Amino acid sequence: MKLKIYQIDAFTDKIFTGNYAAVVLLEEWLSTELMQSIATENNLSETAFIKNTTNNRYEIRWFSPLNEIDFCGHATLASAFVLFEENNSLKKIEFIAKAVGSLKVTQEKDNYIKMVFPNRKPKELLDIPTELIKGLSIAPNEVLLNQQAYFAIYNNEEDVYKVEPNLEELKKLAPYDIVVTAKSVEYDFISRYFWPANGGKEDPVTGSIHTGLAPYWAEKLNKNELKAFQASKRGGLLLCSVSDESVVLLGKAIKYLEGYIEI
Repeated sequence: MKLKIYQIDAFTDKIFTGNYAAVVLLEEWLSTELMQSIATENNLSETAFIKNTTNNRYEIRWFSPLNEIDFCGHATLASAFVLFEENNSLKKIEFIAKAVGSLKVTQEKDNYIKMVFPNRKPKELLDIPTELIKGLSIAPNEVLLNQQAYFAIYNNEEDVYKVEPNLEELKKLAPYDIVVTAKSVEYDFISRYFWPANGGKEDPVTGSIHTGLAPYWAEKLNKNELKAFQASKRGGLLLCSVSDESVVLLGKAIKYLEGYIEI
């Protein structure tokens, strides 16, 4: 069997930056085990598998090298980029994902892609897990939680850059990951994302977690339009717009390679 595959750098317009994702186009679903094997072989943050159903509607599933992921923003951006590039007349896409439902994506001006995601604002956490405190070299000022991760809030953005994770401790927080974040001088806020239980040490750019970060900082900064930077080694820029029901993310992407895999 020969399958078309693309590798895309997402939330960037410069190669070798942002977050890398593979996109595999399918006519029929493969077994979960085979898709996991492909994702493990790719060894990227995520591999997205997409299958067209009707017109501009696609089912989508995401896999890290370790397991299937409920929700992935950057691989959704990468998938939309591929589809828009393959069909210039296509301007709107609806992705259907089991865990998060309908995700609407549109091609915007200046090569931006707009994604409408659910608002997943985190809630305050009074009982902070010991593993979280042991797992971060710098203690946070506040901790919150949403469906995806613990949010470690810092008063100083330098702490976000300097904090070192103890992966063995953070792994004990499974199924949750952890994001560290602070208000920024150059941007509205910055963050870093650690996910040893679900993908690896540090994710380069995590679109899904911004559905929680953006609502949190929108409230703190009293503004609904925010510019965010994920401060990993590769780095990535996200433009965020927050409403009560949704978080809109705008980002760019660039193609690194396309080809075929044989299985």
